[in-house]
Amino acid sequence: MQILTLTPQTEERLLARRAQDAAETHAIAAKIIADVRRNRDAALFAYAKKFDHTDLRRTGVWITQKEIRVAQKATSAGFRKAIEKAAENVRTVAEKQLPRPWTVETSPGVKIHQVVRPIEAIGCYIPGGQFSLVSTLLMTVVPANVAGVPNVVAVCPAPNPKLLVAAGMLGVERIARIGGAQAIAALAYGTKSVPRVDKIFGPGNKYVTAAKQIVSSDCAIDLPAGPTEAMVFAEQGNARWIAADLLAQAEHAKDAASFFITTSHGLAGEVQREIQNQLAELPGTMARCSTQSSGAILIAESVDQACEFINRFAPEHLSLPENAETVVQKIHSAGTVFLGPWGAQPLGDYATGSNHVLPTGGWARRRGGLSSADFVKCISVQTITGKGFLHLAEAVETLAESEGLLAHRNAVRIRR
Repeated sequence: MQILTLTPQTEERLLARRAQDAAETHAIAAKIIADVRRNRDAALFAYAKKFDHTDLRRTGVWITQKEIRVAQKATSAGFRKAIEKAAENVRTVAEKQLPRPWTVETSPGVKIHQVVRPIEAIGCYIPGGQFSLVSTLLMTVVPANVAGVPNVVAVCPAPNPKLLVAAGMLGVERIARIGGAQAIAALAYGTKSVPRVDKIFGPGNKYVTAAKQIVSSDCAIDLPAGPTEAMVFAEQGNARWIAADLLAQAEHAKDAASFFITTSHGLAGEVQREIQNQLAELPGTMARCSTQSSGAILIAESVDQACEFINRFAPEHLSLPENAETVVQKIHSAGTVFLGPWGAQPLGDYATGSNHVLPTGGWARRRGGLSSADFVKCISVQTITGKGFLHLAEAVETLAESEGLLAHRNAVRIRR
């Protein structure tokens, strides 16, 4: 991982690289989506064979109950216990996040109350790659269950036995062996084999993320979540631990972005050496490629300059291992923040209870991570009595007339 001085030119180059890559990716994803919309299953099956080497005509789109039963026999009690522990913590946080019904009287005789209803049908995208991410199933399905979503389907290009077992434990009955932009298109528009859903959830590679953004005008999505980003800012600290956190996120994909920001030239060199040492102990990891192509160690002039860059970049993951309580006050944009030296980022990926589906690509400037609130609709209900009508009528007539909306005025005046 190269060491760079954090200058306006460096910052501009890093942000521009992300924007350029997004534009190229969108063009590719758009072609795949158009093909699936036009040709439905024929296109979906062709892409599954081309990208995932899966013959859906032979295997079928949906995982069978027999496959799930076989998988259950192949997993350990320790794995099931770990799923239960992680699910318990995610559920605890999701229950706290869930919007609640309320009632308020805004004027005498005028009551507004909120009702909370679950989204009817959702699709959970589970990244495949080298391993299917069981943790993502937890992070999307558990909040859906807390919200009371009645119809949940999951898609994964290469569901392994552990994923199938976890799905069974969480009550997911429908899992399709599809992935990529083509799976997003199938969920958004429907095919003969795959039902259309109301909202799509879950992280993915850059093509999945682009596909979600493209279909969002027709099918709701949670947020752009991928490729992975990680930042650590420290002026002092344990170089081994810092390097380990950066590599943990860097191994997700070749384009995962990991950055260490510091004001210390000495610590920058220590972290750089630790990254090389730990990579030597992690043969075959994609972190070797991503740290070279998408990562950097940045030396800032001051804490303020570092925090200004962090807020502009708006990383998915941010660690503040030292002086955390002070520095976090300067942070306005990040998907999730880990405070203190013991906050290893993988703890949040799996089991703290905080959701690991987080905004990337600068979206943390606009919103936070996934929560149970994303799985429900908050509907306002208005109850107006005769007394309440008379209390508001004159003001509403005046405002309607000021806008030239005479039929609006008439709908009130006619009741006088």
